[in-house]
Amino acid sequence: MHAIANRQQAEAWNDWEGIHWAEHSERYDAMMGAFNAPLFAAAGIAAGERVLDVGCGTGQTTRIAARQASDGYAVGIDLSAPMLERARRDAAAEGIGNVTFEQGDAQVHPFPGSGFDVLLSRGGVMFFGDHIAAFTHLRHTLVPTGRLAFLGPQPGGPDSAYARATAALSPFLREASPAARGMGSLLDPARIRQVLTAAGFTDIDVTPAEAPMTFGADAGSAVDFLFAMGPTRYNLREVNPETVSRIRAEVHDALAEFETSDGVRIPGSVWIVTASRGHAQERV
Repeated sequence: MHAIANRQQAEAWNDWEGIHWAEHSERYDAMMGAFNAPLFAAAGIAAGERVLDVGCGTGQTTRIAARQASDGYAVGIDLSAPMLERARRDAAAEGIGNVTFEQGDAQVHPFPGSGFDVLLSRGGVMFFGDHIAAFTHLRHTLVPTGRLAFLGPQPGGPDSAYARATAALSPFLREASPAARGMGSLLDPARIRQVLTAAGFTDIDVTPAEAPMTFGADAGSAVDFLFAMGPTRYNLREVNPETVSRIRAEVHDALAEFETSDGVRIPGSVWIVTASRGHAQERV
């Protein structure tokens, strides 16, 4: 792997949290894949284009991008060796030949200049050590007519569906797990615009999107997944088993509200962000 700017994140995503994502990628994709449609609609990938998927994780979005690019190609980059191993395995199993995966820190990775038409990210850009430096670096990987499309979470309110479902757990989530540090870095649209403008992007647009996020086939499956996720495991690591059992039971009961014939589906909200490499007037 080339130079690393964010060593904390590199260590975290190559440790137990990255391994869990790699071993349960279908669960995370079911949760986050709800936003694939608005993300790819915003990206507008056309046949023959070259796509860079930043923070690609286990590669679902990279594979979708490669299919849409058809006789173009997609490159996924991520810090996590376990997740990239899963990404390569899944791409091979699906017979996708126009996709490659690289391990590296996108903030400083030596990409070819003007090598891509589209920069894509399903949330991975949140974790940069220096957002302005990272987006400035990535902007130079785009052709002059290139564009950026990524998503990031909206701030979670106390009355949100997810807050209701996990109310019993929230008092114990006192700090971010190692891999989750940085998740709140781009919650504010004003901050997003400020970062991208400083990095030289134009035509910046931040649009809300909502979709049902699938956490499991039923409440039992969903609570198992929630309690295996990094932030929960990290914060409950020193809580006594009796208390953990009580919290699990309360969350299980709360999840019943969201059970459907398609699984436990909790409404979620993200920002869909687009921008251009060029010099057009920014939209307000």
